[in-house]
Amino acid sequence: MIAKIENHVIDGLRSKPIVIDVVFKQDGKPKQVVIFSHGFKGFKDWGHFNKTAELFAEQGFVFVKFNFSHGGHTVASPEECTDVEAFGNNNFTIEMDDLGCVIDWVTSVEELKGEIDKKNINLVGHSRGGGITILKAAEDTRIKKLVTWAAVCDFGDRYTDEQVAHWKQEGKLDVVNGRTGQVLPLYYQLYENYHTNIERLSIPDAANKIDVPFLIIHGTADEAVAFEDAINLNNWCATSQLIEVDSSGHTFEGKHPFEEKEGYSENLEIIINETIKFLQN
Repeated sequence: MIAKIENHVIDGLRSKPIVIDVVFKQDGKPKQVVIFSHGFKGFKDWGHFNKTAELFAEQGFVFVKFNFSHGGHTVASPEECTDVEAFGNNNFTIEMDDLGCVIDWVTSVEELKGEIDKKNINLVGHSRGGGITILKAAEDTRIKKLVTWAAVCDFGDRYTDEQVAHWKQEGKLDVVNGRTGQVLPLYYQLYENYHTNIERLSIPDAANKIDVPFLIIHGTADEAVAFEDAINLNNWCATSQLIEVDSSGHTFEGKHPFEEKEGYSENLEIIINETIKFLQN
């Protein structure tokens, strides 16, 4: 039987809650855990993520997905960015700590005792969430395997000098959600957070330290994160392998909302099947 824990709330470290979903076969047998981190402007219920959670559960995984505490998605509105101040005050160390809180919760919560294999905790992340999972895998010895989908290879090179100068002067950058048209603030603290915590937040350094199996999946036509990012990650990490998805974009042709009758794109099927195969092996 497929069991679900939906919109479960746990405390983050900075006054904002983290909302979590778990999907798994409730059979009393220890199973591999997959903890999924969404990307910038994303959320745990975006597009195909709910269907994907069910697919992983059917293949014998405990699939965990969550909203970062400062992503702007609240307990009352987990699918809409209604807390724009939280969004503007989000940063990389908050997301790192959120992921740590989720790992701690998964490995200790009573409802999952007997259902998870604590020695098989795996991370999967998309885009910015991929960068966060790389950093976490480098610092947390509980992680056994890592998979990234269209991950960034460096948080420090995303903005031009002109953007940074404007950002510092104005105190914020405005970013547009292409799907909704919503204009959201990024406060300058994000830039400061990176440079203040560079030792912890350097993805190139983290990739060099990773000693667990690492699967990098990236589309060659990614319009948001260049395919060169995947090449860099693969060059930096001694335990990685790279799968390039020919002519695929940043979301592998997934979209929100997900239309069940349309099913997965061919490229989404590729990344999901390759991820499951990698984790099962």
